[in-house]
Amino acid sequence: MNGGAQVVDRGGGIADGLAAFADGVWIDSEPVCFLGMRLTTTMTVLRLSDGSLLLYSPVAMTPNRRDAVETLGPVAHLYAPNLFHHLWIGEWATAFPSARLHAPAGLAKKRRDLRIDRVHGSAPDPAFAGVLDEVRIEGFRLEESAIVHQPSRTLIVADLVHNVGCPQDGWTKFYARTMGFYDRVALSRVIRWTAFPDRAAARRCLDELLALPFEALIMGHGKPVTAIAREALAAAYAWLPRSAA
Repeated sequence: MNGGAQVVDRGGGIADGLAAFADGVWIDSEPVCFLGMRLTTTMTVLRLSDGSLLLYSPVAMTPNRRDAVETLGPVAHLYAPNLFHHLWIGEWATAFPSARLHAPAGLAKKRRDLRIDRVHGSAPDPAFAGVLDEVRIEGFRLEESAIVHQPSRTLIVADLVHNVGCPQDGWTKFYARTMGFYDRVALSRVIRWTAFPDRAAARRCLDELLALPFEALIMGHGKPVTAIAREALAAAYAWLPRSAA
C-alpha cells in the first residue's frame, strides 16, 4: 500500500515528507488503495547505537526519499514487519545490497526475489542490543513482528492496530465504520475474525508487548498516538480476553 501523503513535521523534518518523530525516529507516509479504501501507509526509520539505520516497512523509493534517508546515516537494516508490508522493500534492498533484510518466515514463499538474511523469531541481531525490543505476534496469520525503540519509548507496528481517523472518502468511511475502526485506535473486524487461529498465543504475545516500556505508538495505517498509547493498544485488544490463554 503506497502513494505521496505528507506527514506533519514535529521538528527536524527533512525532504520528501520524512519527518522527525522523536530522537532517532523518523516517519514518512504516502497514500495507498486497499480493498478500495483510500488510506496511507507509514515507513519508520530508526537510528541504531552505531549510527546506522533500520527501515521498518519501507515505502516506495523516490530520489528525494532516498537522499533524505541517506542524510540521516547508512542504511544497514530493512525490516518487513509482516506478510503484507513488503511491496517496496526490494527496491531498497537493491539500492542498499549490504543491508540485512529481516522478514517473517512465510515471506520467502511470496517473495522469492528477496534475499532474506534473518527470519523473525530467530536470534536477535546484535546491532539491535540496547536499542530495539522485538516481539513476534504468534497465532497471527499476518506473521507480524512489532518493535519498541527503547531510547524514544516508541512502539512501531504494521497491521496490529490502525488509527485512520475520520476518512472523508465515501467507501473508506463506510468500510471503516462497518469494520469498527472509524475514528478510533482499533483493528478491523475482518482481521479479528480471520487472522487469529491461535488466540491464546496471540494474547500471550500481546501481553508481552504491553509489558514493554513505550509511550508512543506508530502504526502502518493512520496517525501515530503520542499519549496513552499503551491504554489505546490494550483497549483495541479488549476483545481478546486473557481467559483465552
